[in-house]
Amino acid sequence: MPSFRHELRQGGRIAGIDEAGRGPLAGPVVAAAAVVDRGAGRALLKLIDDSKKLTAQGRAAAHEAMIGSGKVQFAVAEASVEEIDRLNILQATFLAMRRALAALAEPPDLVLVDGNRLPPGLGCRAEAIVGGDAQSYSIAAASIFAKVTRDRLMARLAEEFPGYGWESNRGYGSAAHLDALERLGPTPHHRMSFAPLNRLL
Repeated sequence: MPSFRHELRQGGRIAGIDEAGRGPLAGPVVAAAAVVDRGAGRALLKLIDDSKKLTAQGRAAAHEAMIGSGKVQFAVAEASVEEIDRLNILQATFLAMRRALAALAEPPDLVLVDGNRLPPGLGCRAEAIVGGDAQSYSIAAASIFAKVTRDRLMARLAEEFPGYGWESNRGYGSAAHLDALERLGPTPHHRMSFAPLNRLL
């Protein structure tokens, strides 16, 4: 379970950053920045975990609880499919992270970033933490905001572009998604720079 040990070790106002959607064949990459009040109650904190460890219902419950609590400040941003194809997925992810951080109401003293690489140009001190979404409440909260936001976005896109199964595969290269690509072709929301699309099309 996450804790505040990284936050307490550093001190000051600390934001966590995480992303959702680096691997899919379609849709934007979404990043979130979150600052969790260290005085948040146990009832709220027990809902916050690495988004990958939570069910969709668990993520939704944590998302709504964090927003309603007033104990978590957050911002969400994305990098578009066009930016992914132009910059590459890593640089587009870094761009979304910078945008999310810049959108926070107050700048943090330090940023904890999930992963082993720091986005350039964050404008403040930063630390990369491998598996940080399972260790830090700040990063775990960001992972939930990013994942819930992106999943809901893909569900909306699935209504506009039916047949690809985005409401369930979220744009990842599932067998049904690949089959739909062969039958229906790509949409404006597909990442044409990704190898499966280059190979299929």
